[in-house]
Amino acid sequence: MMEARDIPGPRAPAVLGGLRFAYNPIGYIRWLHRRYGAVGRVRFPGFGLLVYVAEPELIREVFTGDPAIYHSGESSATVLEPTVGTSSVLTLDDDPHMRQRKLLLPPFHGDNVRRWEATIRAITEQDMQSWPVGRPFPLHPHTRRITLDVILRAVFGVREASRMEQARTLIEEFARRAHLITVFRVARRDLGPASPWARFKRVREALDAWLYDEIERRRSEPDLAERDDVLSLLLCATDEDGAPMSRQELRDELVTVIGAGHETTATALAWAFERVLRNPPVLDRLTRSLADGDDYLDATIKETLRIRPVITDVGRRLTRAVELGPYRIPAGAIVMPGIVGLHFREDLYPDPDEFRPERFIDHTPGPYTWIPFGGGVRRCIGATFAQFEMRVVMRAILERAQLRAADARPERPKLRNITSAPRRGCRVVLERPLLPPDRQRDGTLRTAA
Repeated sequence: MMEARDIPGPRAPAVLGGLRFAYNPIGYIRWLHRRYGAVGRVRFPGFGLLVYVAEPELIREVFTGDPAIYHSGESSATVLEPTVGTSSVLTLDDDPHMRQRKLLLPPFHGDNVRRWEATIRAITEQDMQSWPVGRPFPLHPHTRRITLDVILRAVFGVREASRMEQARTLIEEFARRAHLITVFRVARRDLGPASPWARFKRVREALDAWLYDEIERRRSEPDLAERDDVLSLLLCATDEDGAPMSRQELRDELVTVIGAGHETTATALAWAFERVLRNPPVLDRLTRSLADGDDYLDATIKETLRIRPVITDVGRRLTRAVELGPYRIPAGAIVMPGIVGLHFREDLYPDPDEFRPERFIDHTPGPYTWIPFGGGVRRCIGATFAQFEMRVVMRAILERAQLRAADARPERPKLRNITSAPRRGCRVVLERPLLPPDRQRDGTLRTAA
C-alpha cells in the first residue's frame, strides 16, 4: 500500500495552483488529470492535501463510504461557512446533517417542483421583454435574474413587488461581496471598514435582517399552513422529535438555496446557450424537437452539465485514514471526486470536447460516470428542481427568441464564487423581436408540451 506522498501531483507552491484554478477552473483540473492521471494530489492555500479522483470505482467508494469518515460538510465549510453558516445542510455532517436533509427533502419532491412550471415560464418571458434587439448583450445576468426571481417566488414565497426588489438588491450585493471571501481565505480579515471582509459582513448583516423579517412575517400569516412555497413548508415542518427548525437554521438553509439554487442554475443556463449557439446542428435539432417533447432538451441539459459542470469537484474531508485504490490517504486530507476529470474521460465520453446531446438519448450514464450533482447521501437536494427549471426556461427562450452567439470564439470558464461561469457572460444577439407567446418559429401555433 503506497502512502499519499506517492500520489503524483505538481510540486509548485500551493498559492500558484490556487491562482491557476481561480483563473481557469475547468482548464486547470483537466491539465491535472492529463498530466497525473485519474488520481492526483495538489495543495491550495488553506486546504491542505487535496486528492483528486476521476476513477468511477474509486468515486463509488467515496460516495458509498461511511459518511462519518467522509465528511462533506467539514470540507464544504472551508469555503462556504462565512456565507451559508454553520447550520446549513452543506456544512453539517453526521446526525445534524441527516436531520436537516430530511426536513428539506419534501419541498423539493417532484410533485412540488412541477407546480411551479407556469410561474417559471412567466418570470422568464417577463425578463425577455427587456432584451435588446440586434445588439450584443450578456445572457448570464438575465439568467441570474430569472433564477433569483424563481427562488424569491417559489422558495421564499415573496408576493409584494417592493419586497422582491429589496431582496434582489441585497442578494446581488451579497453575491458580489462573497466572491473574494469564498475564493481567497486570506480575505477573511478585518483590515478596516473598507476591507473586503468588513464590507462582506455589512452586506451579510443586511441580508440576514431581511431574511429574519421575512421569516417572522411568514410565521404570522393566517394562511401559513395552506401556502406551498418552500419557506412556508419549512416553517410547518418538524423533525422526528417534533422540533421545528430554529430561526438560525431557517436563515442558513435559505441562504444555501440562494447560492445552490440560484447562482448554479443561472450559470448552467448560460453555459447551455453558450454551447448550443456555437453548435448549429444541435440548435437546429433542439428547436425542431420541442414540439415533440423534452427528450432532446433533457439530453442537451445533461450534455451541458457534462461538458461545462458548474461545480468542478465535490469534497470529503477524512476523519481518519482510508485506503483508496492502491493508496493510503491520511486523516485530514480532502478527497475530491473529480467531476471535470470524470466527464472528460475519453473511454467514457468519446471526443469529450465535442458537444453532443445525442450521448444521452436512449442512454443512461453509469451512476458514477456523470456526477454534476455529486452523489451518495450528499447528492444535491435541489437536483430535480434545477433540471426542471432549466427545461422550462430553455423552452420558453427557444420558442420565442432567435438568438445567435455574439462571437464565434467559445467563452472560457472563470471562477465566480464557487461556480465555473462563462468568462464574458454568454454574449448573445437577439436577431429579431420576440415571437408572440402563442407562436413558434415556423409560424404555427404553440401547444403545451
